[in-house]
Amino acid sequence: MSVVLVLAAPAAAHASVQSVAADAYDLTAGRLVGTVAALVSLAGVVIGGLALARSRSASRIGNGKRRAVVSLVAGLTGMVIGALNLAVADGGLGTGNGVAGGAIALVLGLVATVLGRLALIRSARTGRATDGADHERALQ
Repeated sequence: MSVVLVLAAPAAAHASVQSVAADAYDLTAGRLVGTVAALVSLAGVVIGGLALARSRSASRIGNGKRRAVVSLVAGLTGMVIGALNLAVADGGLGTGNGVAGGAIALVLGLVATVLGRLALIRSARTGRATDGADHERALQ
């Protein structure tokens, strides 16, 4: 009888170590981190879109550069947090590890980074074109 218990003990220990999938509405630590990363990346996309739309206005050059930099930082931050969340996730979708949020954060972070970079390039171009000192030096 003791031989049967000894043979069954490793199987029971292994079953107790396995992770259990979280319920659909439970907010686990992984889901919270994935959601925060996705929201940071989404904020970067919105700010990058605003910076890109307003970068042509000569009166808002400072705001365009500031928004572009914020979009770049938010996009990169969301991508890093999302990638770290995906790297430490134990299971797939529906396990409560925030895999969906991490993947969404990666995609939105990439979009935010591209939008921020485009807005930064455009604001630099419009900043040089409106600078009067360079034109005066060229004429003299």
